[in-house]
Amino acid sequence: MTDAVLWVWVTASDAEEATTIGRALVREGLAACVNILPGHTAIYRDAGVLREAEETAFVAKTTAAQFEPLRARIRALHSYELPAILALPAMDGDPDFVEWIRAGAGAG
Repeated sequence: MTDAVLWVWVTASDAEEATTIGRALVREGLAACVNILPGHTAIYRDAGVLREAEETAFVAKTTAAQFEPLRARIRALHSYELPAILALPAMDGDPDFVEWIRAGAGAG
């Protein structure tokens, strides 16, 4: 369903990168809104080595129809070789808010 609402979870190297990407996504109409969630620690394995790093996460509210261009834009702007980009379906929500997301994702 192309008008399905998605929450896209992304991590960035820091708040500045998250803000830069978030502004581009909203300005270009790929997302209706981006919420930046600063200051968390990622624990992950890289080339077999356990690592920890400070990151900033953000959530982009968009539609299924906009996901592929949004994903491509995040990859183009991101500093990571393999950024974490996960699309999660919004199962339900306030109908007015859902319509606001649909109207905003594609308004660029």
